[in-house]
Amino acid sequence: MTETSLLRYPAFLQYWFAKNASSFGFQMMSVAVGWQIYSITGRAFDLGLIGLVQFVPSVLLALPAGHVADQFDRRAIVRVCQAIEWVAIALLAGFTLSGHINEAGILALVFVVGVAKAFEFPAMSSMLPALVPLAILPRATASSAAAGQAAMIAGPALGGLLYVAGPGIVYGVSAVLYLAALGLMSRLRYDHAPPKREPATLKTLFAGVHFIRSRPAVLGVISLDLFAVLLGGATALLPIFAKDILHTGPWGLGLLRAAPAVGALLMSIWLSSHSLKRRVGPIMFASVAGFGVATLVFAVSTSIWLSMAALFALGAFDMVSMVIRGALVQLETPDDMRGRVSAVNAIFINTSNQLGEFESGLLAAALGAVNATLIGGVGTLVVVGLWMWWFPSLRRRQALIEEPAPVEGASSTI
Repeated sequence: MTETSLLRYPAFLQYWFAKNASSFGFQMMSVAVGWQIYSITGRAFDLGLIGLVQFVPSVLLALPAGHVADQFDRRAIVRVCQAIEWVAIALLAGFTLSGHINEAGILALVFVVGVAKAFEFPAMSSMLPALVPLAILPRATASSAAAGQAAMIAGPALGGLLYVAGPGIVYGVSAVLYLAALGLMSRLRYDHAPPKREPATLKTLFAGVHFIRSRPAVLGVISLDLFAVLLGGATALLPIFAKDILHTGPWGLGLLRAAPAVGALLMSIWLSSHSLKRRVGPIMFASVAGFGVATLVFAVSTSIWLSMAALFALGAFDMVSMVIRGALVQLETPDDMRGRVSAVNAIFINTSNQLGEFESGLLAAALGAVNATLIGGVGTLVVVGLWMWWFPSLRRRQALIEEPAPVEGASSTI
């Protein structure tokens, strides 16, 4: 099979630019919200509230959002959600520039953004398989992930620079980016005929959960991601490592935080131009194991450069397994279920990220940061071993798209 350039698919390019623009806007908004609220109140607790008002809707609304994504035009859902986010960010800009802003108002508008994001995620994720041939879906997934990583790296930096001119300017630029994303999404050609609409019942809302339980490949990759993230929360302890173990300052902490994102970005760029055609199961398990080994190296390192190298490798390994897992879930899921399966996956991702940080903090408080990180790395390796045993079909998986088994007795010639 010859390689096919993603540039040949204008719909995917529009999707890519739209997603990138909104991601940059969201990251810029996030850094401005944190600075602004802390400058107003001076309380660290209020910074936690920012995460809370985004986390709650992402979990509570995930299943209804998945149902909506499978019952209605996904492009229309994304457009409506991005329009709501644009209005909320534009209000943040307007109230800030006019001086009529307070903590409650900021949190309320961030909550609105969180609600819209909860419905946008499954619809946006479910659109991708319809924009490119399934054979190059993994490369499209990697390219989309590269855009997300670039936004995570450059968005906060750009937002921080613009914040010098005031938070209102940051919100204004973010709103412009969202407007550009909305325009691109409105012009996107997306042929998707949603099935006959079903009322939202417990059966339809939990259909994604039942589907995942019935498909060992999907259950295996999603649960592997859940437990690997739960145990591999070393990045939550970076301030402790930077100050008490590596004896560096804020500049060192910034380098440590950037290292995993840079590793993930470079790996995603490579994966976006190279197809994974063979031994995808072993590669996925090896990547998660590499993530665990990199965590162990980081735990015992006393050199900032070795620690950065370990975190760089950690991010790269995580990106390989993430692209394989993401492509497998999309390819194993029929189109009329992709919204609900993406929603369940989002619950696992959001919950495991939050609980992973909590677990790391709890263990660090009881056993110290080094021991907590060592336990996380060893736990990740144990999970890999168990999942290879419990999901042998994943361990033996050779291709992302499996060829149908030949019918016994069928002629091999025409």
